[in-house]
Amino acid sequence: MSSTRQSAAPTVVLVGRPNVGKSTLFNRIAGSRRAIVTPVAGTTRDVLSQEAGWGERRFELVDTGGMFGASTDPLQPLVVEHGRRALDRADVVVFVVDGRDGLVPADRDVADAVRRTGVPVVLAVNKTDDRRARDRALEFYRFGFEAVMEISAEHSQGVAELLDEVVTRLPPAGGESLDHDETRTETSVAIVGRPNVGKSSLVNRLLRDQRVMVSDVPGTTRDAIDTVMQWRQRDFRVIDTAGLRRPGRIPKGGQVEMVSAMVARRAIARADVAVVMVDAGEGVTDQDAAIAGEASDSGCGLVVAVNKWDLMKGSGPDAVAAFDDEARRRLPFLEHAPLLHLSALTGDRVMKLLETVDRIAEARRRRVSTGKLNKFLETVTAAHPPASPGRRAVRILYGAQTGVAPPTFVLFTNVATKLHFSYERFLMNRLRETFGFEGTPIRLEIRRRGSDRTTTEGGGRATRPVRP
Repeated sequence: MSSTRQSAAPTVVLVGRPNVGKSTLFNRIAGSRRAIVTPVAGTTRDVLSQEAGWGERRFELVDTGGMFGASTDPLQPLVVEHGRRALDRADVVVFVVDGRDGLVPADRDVADAVRRTGVPVVLAVNKTDDRRARDRALEFYRFGFEAVMEISAEHSQGVAELLDEVVTRLPPAGGESLDHDETRTETSVAIVGRPNVGKSSLVNRLLRDQRVMVSDVPGTTRDAIDTVMQWRQRDFRVIDTAGLRRPGRIPKGGQVEMVSAMVARRAIARADVAVVMVDAGEGVTDQDAAIAGEASDSGCGLVVAVNKWDLMKGSGPDAVAAFDDEARRRLPFLEHAPLLHLSALTGDRVMKLLETVDRIAEARRRRVSTGKLNKFLETVTAAHPPASPGRRAVRILYGAQTGVAPPTFVLFTNVATKLHFSYERFLMNRLRETFGFEGTPIRLEIRRRGSDRTTTEGGGRATRPVRP
């Protein structure tokens, strides 16, 4: 049984028509670059949230898509639906308008909607670093909201004063805190893959809620959407990411998609485990392999999730073995990654995915004592002596684990600063088998005393010199 973790902190929701600067303000308050900011109106679609604070108060900050005004986005009805759901749980609304444009009809629609919530409203007249905007700011006082603040989210002007007004309107403090229980470990899980393989459907299935938008339109998800859930007394930060495709496949003028891809790659870089989703009907493609390679090189743990398996059940008893053989052939560098067949639509084996992610996250943080490691090395090298690219005989003298997440080992030899790639791969596989490093890349550093060292990363995909 899983559940979305409910924040004890109150909720502050940013609303407004498209392109008034909500995402810029979100990033400014959150102190991050989580929300995608482009000149393209309607860039934000999903509801994006992050814990934030001002002074002694803590709150959940929520960015919504442009809910009002003309839009050519085919997903605008979904944007509005998700935005209204966010408004329904707001404790304070920050109504953002564009001072340069002045008051436009769509702003009146927003004003009517936020009044109906019955919660405190702070009106933020954005872009008032422009003299024309300052001159037009008075137009917005006719809405009758008590707090009207002139700000520039881009240049951080007036944002502190805005936050002062926001926190005075929050409900009485109830002990909310941004700090998690120090005895609990949060596992960050990035759901990655090509467009339309079912990433958002899987996230919603895991959360048991329509948290992110799902449609047949490729590129529906743009931001990396974080949601924390609990499962078996463990916390998982599930990150839905935009679909990734080769830069050459992004259409001309696809600025939003390029930025979305960059944000998705950042999500992979900060993940403990990446779930690489592939389409059962299409099999593992070259782009799937490229995405999996990026995730492996980042050092995060990996699971390959074959989605839409419900459509393959009539393919015969040998379908699973045939699919897996071909998948392993296309992903030879991911032989350590579990491969699961599931259906985000029906929920089949989705809980099995959480079990696997939990095991991999634990394995990624596992430490091996120096004594056990050297006993392992002694046994393995006696049965299978090291091989190196050179002609001289190589002996591994001793080793030590120097890091976790991913597990990193330093091996000291008598002469070599690198071993043959096949022997490094052999050692990594034996380390996984012996110490249970399931689904995680292993990094090896090969050192000869008094020399530079060489690191093998990402499950043995590449080597490079690293300065001592």
